[in-house]
Amino acid sequence: VRIAGVTVLTSHQEGAVPQIKSAKKRQRQTESRTRHNRVQRSELRTAIKKVRQAASKDEAAVALKRAEVIIDRASSKNLIHHNAANRQKSRLHKAVAGMT
Repeated sequence: VRIAGVTVLTSHQEGAVPQIKSAKKRQRQTESRTRHNRVQRSELRTAIKKVRQAASKDEAAVALKRAEVIIDRASSKNLIHHNAANRQKSRLHKAVAGMT
């Protein structure tokens, strides 16, 4: 990562270049999974925001159905803890129920 013209190493890059073939593979897999998880987390956050920012209760209900699917998928793939998923869904349901 370059900041103000200076190359800054992130924590997993701290000059440690793996020499062993399996360690190189593990590093590639980790980077690939990190990218994938980042996209999934972003999709999750966006879905939650759409429910909270919905203009009407009907619009929020539609967004809530979509968000529930995404939250459940994230939970089943261990992107977020299942208790956190249930808490988010509960809070979203409560927010939609409170809309007028």
